[in-house]
Amino acid sequence: MEHRMTIAGLERDLPICPVNENLSIAGFVIFGDPELTVACARELLKRAPEYDYIITAEAKGIPLAHEMARQAGDAKYILARKAPKLYMRDIFDVAVRSITTAREQRLYLDGADAERMKGKRILVVDDVISTGESLAALEVLVEKAGGIICGRMAILAEGDAQDREDLIYLEKLPLFHPDGTVME
Repeated sequence: MEHRMTIAGLERDLPICPVNENLSIAGFVIFGDPELTVACARELLKRAPEYDYIITAEAKGIPLAHEMARQAGDAKYILARKAPKLYMRDIFDVAVRSITTAREQRLYLDGADAERMKGKRILVVDDVISTGESLAALEVLVEKAGGIICGRMAILAEGDAQDREDLIYLEKLPLFHPDGTVME
């Protein structure tokens, strides 16, 4: 089963994937789709507030943040990692649980990136916002580092995220019954 939708002027078929016996979601992946990544970045930048840095979480937000930064002429964007890396120093971390992840994860931020964010306007970006848990974890990292959240953006808002007034997004993504019909 697939769900067809238009995103940033481009049509895509998203596979319907079961989360549990009562809920399915449409799988949205921009990895390997540079045409869609470029178009989404362009459309989001038209709506973006003024910012100093973009931050996203590993992994699915990376192509979007990279392309938004490239199109905006930004020299740097910030990445919260799923695991600490050898090169990271003075690491900040926070717990996160996502609808697409079975267990709790942590996000890690390099101390140099935390220092860079201090007192700066930070635009939080991700591919899809659903429960808002990943977004909340990024916000905690930004606040812990002394950054000022100036906006929250996503390509798609899924489920209750569609009702958030603090979120800028391109399209609504419905939730699905196990038989592939849209939940109202």
